Amino acid sequence: MARLKVNGRVRDVEVSGDTPLLWALREQLELTGAKYGCGIAACGACTVHVDGEAIRSCVLPVSSLTEANEITTIEGLSRSGDHPVQQAWAELDVPQCGYCQPGMIMAVAALLKSTPNATDADIDSSITNICRCGTFARVRKGVHLAKTKS
Repeated sequence: MARLKVNGRVRDVEVSGDTPLLWALREQLELTGAKYGCGIAACGACTVHVDGEAIRSCVLPVSSLTEANEITTIEGLSRSGDHPVQQAWAELDVPQCGYCQPGMIMAVAALLKSTPNATDADIDSSITNICRCGTFARVRKGVHLAKTKS
């Protein structure tokens, strides 16, 4: 059993300590926005925020977290979908299939929180999520548009 603070609410999850956070979120808390992609922290489809930092939840064991950690999923980023990154994504129609986009949005939101005037070099070094559809040019445009919406 673990007690986690997810999207501002303390929740109990019944999982073993070595269970990745991704599975606790998806299977125990029914927060399915973070996706399973690779299971080795390479693709970023599972990205969530832990204490404001973009973290790949597929390799983060629940035992490494406490109730003091603030976990935010795509479902908790904005209740109304009006986060600047979500607005930019919708305006530019960034995703194709959309599978990786919750993780991509979470990674971009963390980047812009820490680096509000992110450059192309910042984007290249920080946004390492993989999109099989190849929408990377639109992602870059979306990051720059989101900067104007903050």
